[in-house]
Amino acid sequence: MSQQIDILSGITASVGSLSESERKVAELIFEDIDFVTEASITGIATRAGVSEATVTRFSRSVGCDNVRDLKLRLTRALAAGRRFIQDADPAEGPGVVYDIATQTLALNRDLLLEADVAGAVEALDSARQIIAFGCGGGSSVMCQELQFRLVRLGYAVSAYPQGLMPRMVASTLDPADVVVVLSVSGYTPEMVESAQVARQYGARVIAITAVGSPLADNADVVLPIAARETDFILHPSASRYALMAAIDVLALELALRHRDQARDKLRRLKITLDDHRGGDNRQPLGD
Repeated sequence: MSQQIDILSGITASVGSLSESERKVAELIFEDIDFVTEASITGIATRAGVSEATVTRFSRSVGCDNVRDLKLRLTRALAAGRRFIQDADPAEGPGVVYDIATQTLALNRDLLLEADVAGAVEALDSARQIIAFGCGGGSSVMCQELQFRLVRLGYAVSAYPQGLMPRMVASTLDPADVVVVLSVSGYTPEMVESAQVARQYGARVIAITAVGSPLADNADVVLPIAARETDFILHPSASRYALMAAIDVLALELALRHRDQARDKLRRLKITLDDHRGGDNRQPLGD
């Protein structure tokens, strides 16, 4: 599939090779992109203090077919979100990381309390094997986190954070298996399609995802999460806190369901780790 590069990045990369008059057009774009997307070629030329021919040359110099193509691609850049073009005012200091994490957890706590956690736990506990799917930065890491949490309790669980593997694995499942699919948006094609394939073969699907998303529509049980993304895009996505909290809730409920067995498994794990690394009695069960 052909993918056009981001036009603003292309303009930035081309500045060194532009003529002095063409640079004036580039400066106008970064100064007032809204004006350029709406104005005529005459209006752009007048505002930049250059000729209409210069505006046309500039368009071609930055890889566009003509001025119309330039304006179309600038509009597409705006559609991605103004917060990716203009800086938002960040909160002061590193404490903002903790503030946003707290707010995200509070928002998702109420959602999870209303969800069918009991249904998800019942499905996981009775599964022959548990399969976790995730794709992308946060969900791929969190599907492995689910594996780390549940394997300590003695469950047969595997994580597949790669793009094509979930679809392949889904086609091998049967009604004795349970799939947990993680996707903050619920729109990632690889995750939606893998859930569909798994259900076609009778496996139950638990989705940790946004309510009303395509993935939610293809799941047997939905544990809803809401992303709280601010206009300050330099802050790492806080949605992974919501995913992690949902995973911890499932792990806790499964452990409480089989307290004696969980205690034995965790004690054995602690003894093995202490023999390996030493340290005091309050070290976590796995770093």
